[in-house]
Amino acid sequence: MLNKISLSLLFVFFSSFSLLAQSSNKKVRVLSFNIYHGATMNNDFNLDYIAKIISTSEPDFVCLQEVDFKTKRSQGLDIATELGQRTKLAPLFGKAMDFDGGAYGVGILSKYPILSSTVVNLPYSENKEPRVALAIQSQLPSGDTLTVISTHLDHLEDDSDRIKQVNMLNSTFLSSPFPIVLAGDLNDTPHSPSINLIEKYWQPSYTKLSPAPTYPSDAPEKKIDYVLSAPQGSWIVRSSEVIDDSMASDHCAYLVELELIE
Repeated sequence: MLNKISLSLLFVFFSSFSLLAQSSNKKVRVLSFNIYHGATMNNDFNLDYIAKIISTSEPDFVCLQEVDFKTKRSQGLDIATELGQRTKLAPLFGKAMDFDGGAYGVGILSKYPILSSTVVNLPYSENKEPRVALAIQSQLPSGDTLTVISTHLDHLEDDSDRIKQVNMLNSTFLSSPFPIVLAGDLNDTPHSPSINLIEKYWQPSYTKLSPAPTYPSDAPEKKIDYVLSAPQGSWIVRSSEVIDDSMASDHCAYLVELELIE
């Protein structure tokens, strides 16, 4: 009898442990970080400091904006690769435009293998800054494949380009056969037309009534950095945090832990 009870208890224990392990394997920590091309607020180009902010956050994926690739102002360095080496995450750069002897765009750092990637050119008006979305497919320890997207939308007060860019994101990625996480500097605030349009299809990771501000980093007063997921109802937001640091960038990094439920 005791043996049967013991075996039953062991079965319950290992079943519970297995369920917890499966749940843990479906959790994803995503950091959105506009890194101000590595210059920091001290103008000292300190990639070690930026890497420390990233590593301390223990992310699975980092979506980077304002990333230089071998520009003169960034000492000819490939910033995504440099940060990847410092954080032990796989790096990828997505070019938006030629700039200062090199290139400028967005990036992704990934804890897990990058299975495939693509750069999508977003619409922009003549004489405005080109914008892109860098997307990767990666596989979680649970075996689930997901799409992770890093982007940086137009910053001007006129939101016509921003709205076109959101429409492009929606039309390009919402048909993905995989769960999706979208993160980046969207350059607009909650309840604006462009953010309302994206929230129509993407699940926010923040409280709409009182979203924590992310910009400027020395005295944050507005939220313009985001982590969103799709399809709606496929993810649970376990936690979200604005990283309080005023030196690494003019933006605060934004960390979100999501759990895939479907």
